[in-house]
Amino acid sequence: MEGGNHSWVSEFILSGLTDRLELQVPLFILFLLIYIITLVGNGGMILLIIIDPRLHTPMYFFLQNLSFCDICCSSVIAPKMLQNFLSEKKSISYTGCHIQLYFCIIFQDTECLLLAVMAYDRYVAISNPLRYTLTMSRQRCNQLMAGVYGVALADSTIIICFSLQLSFCSSNIIRHFFCDTPPLLALSCSDTRINEIVLFASVCYTTVFSVVTILLSYVFIISSILQIRSAEGRYKAFSTCTCHLMAVVMFHGSQLFMYLRPTSSYSMDTDKIASVFYTVVVPLLNPIIYSLRNREVKGALQKILSASLWPS
Repeated sequence: MEGGNHSWVSEFILSGLTDRLELQVPLFILFLLIYIITLVGNGGMILLIIIDPRLHTPMYFFLQNLSFCDICCSSVIAPKMLQNFLSEKKSISYTGCHIQLYFCIIFQDTECLLLAVMAYDRYVAISNPLRYTLTMSRQRCNQLMAGVYGVALADSTIIICFSLQLSFCSSNIIRHFFCDTPPLLALSCSDTRINEIVLFASVCYTTVFSVVTILLSYVFIISSILQIRSAEGRYKAFSTCTCHLMAVVMFHGSQLFMYLRPTSSYSMDTDKIASVFYTVVVPLLNPIIYSLRNREVKGALQKILSASLWPS
């Protein structure tokens, strides 16, 4: 039974969120509803941005990519998790585990870096509004997104290459509800120091870079807002950033808590809660935040609903 050159297992067993049998069906129903709402919410946001010409701006171009990323990230995790709620043997193949990990890292990194790009977009819009359309041209936006996806693909490939070198010789039970790097490192009987260094470096050049970029962008944004004379103008300028700030706090808060710790401090229950939040809850909340807190999105949604309910 070999799942790779250094592994003695052909499959892993995912312990899931809980061992209590009476909670499996209620949790299945709960997370199925969350997954459906996530797909509808983010899919609706993408469709809304495509349909309404008023939303054909760089800000909503990046929001459209954020919604796509949320759909993909949730779809990498949720289907297998839902299946395991109703299965006696919660297994995933060795190859399937690493495929899930690979795409999970890609979309987590993409969202992480995309939040930094969105902060830069808000900085340009508020600090230099007259040159905004020139600076954030369609070509520049496409280049930024290509860079985001390129870094995410490279990062995920590097982590997977090192993960495939791990040996799993004593147990194949992953104490988690999906294949993630920390529980795999905790399970491995190999020396994981190099993997921990690679993971830490990955966090530094994605998460830390993103957080620093966001913080610097908002330092300049706040400085520009304070130079606006009218209170109404200051409020209007800052209100365009509130949705982004809420998305940043939710995503990066759970990410930093999850990864910026040594493997020795790994706690199954605590890490499961953090993982549920950034893989399942955040993709659900992002379209809700942007639809409830953004006037342009609400206006576009009301216009489409009115046209659907009362066609002329």
